[in-house]
Amino acid sequence: MSDLAWIIIGGLLMAAIAMVGSITLVLKEATLQKLLLPLVAFAAGSLIGGAFFHMIPAALSANLAIIDVGIAVVAGFTVFFILEQFLHWHHCHRATADCKQPLTYLILVGDGLHNFLGGLAIAGTFLIDARLGMLAWLAAAAHEVPQELGDFGVLVHGGWSRSRALLFNLLSGLTFLLGGLVTYSLASRIDVSWLIPFAAGNFLYIGASDLVPEVSRHARPGAGILHLVAFLLGLLLLLATATLT
Repeated sequence: MSDLAWIIIGGLLMAAIAMVGSITLVLKEATLQKLLLPLVAFAAGSLIGGAFFHMIPAALSANLAIIDVGIAVVAGFTVFFILEQFLHWHHCHRATADCKQPLTYLILVGDGLHNFLGGLAIAGTFLIDARLGMLAWLAAAAHEVPQELGDFGVLVHGGWSRSRALLFNLLSGLTFLLGGLVTYSLASRIDVSWLIPFAAGNFLYIGASDLVPEVSRHARPGAGILHLVAFLLGLLLLLATATLT
């Protein structure tokens, strides 16, 4: 399958994940919370594992200077930090989060930019190595599931209708495909290999600065062990795929 096909399919599937938020309407709050935080912990482990076990090693083997890899990782980390600071972007991760109506628009704008940048970076990994691109996509998708569960609940509780919340979540997700197509169109004119460590920085920021604190903040006595196990499973899964391939 061609690089463009991988990018388009990955982008469409990532947008489709936005529809997963609709299950918040049929699950009880207690059930949702039991599922959500372990998913968040697993996503954190997957993202951090993907960055350290796949993307940074791939960048180092792509004829990039070590200092350039470090700069790109820090740049990817910093860009997402800026998004969170200036757009007040966050993931909530709770269907009953107390978010005001204006914040619903900020969440959508921030998620759209986040998805666009993610599409830019992950498309770059597909262009270097399709297998690495698939692993990066899977790690990002593991993060998107709990995010979309939380975001959909925030929009509905912020006064949006269910159909409108689903539509705008889907449109926000499609910016991932847009970013991928931008990378593909520029690939013949610029070196896209630096997007691999840039994506690693994105993953490290989301996993370490957003998801891990979210799990820790809502940890209940006894639940911390389950969250730790889920986190380690995410790490070990990405480590296993790195050692077996």
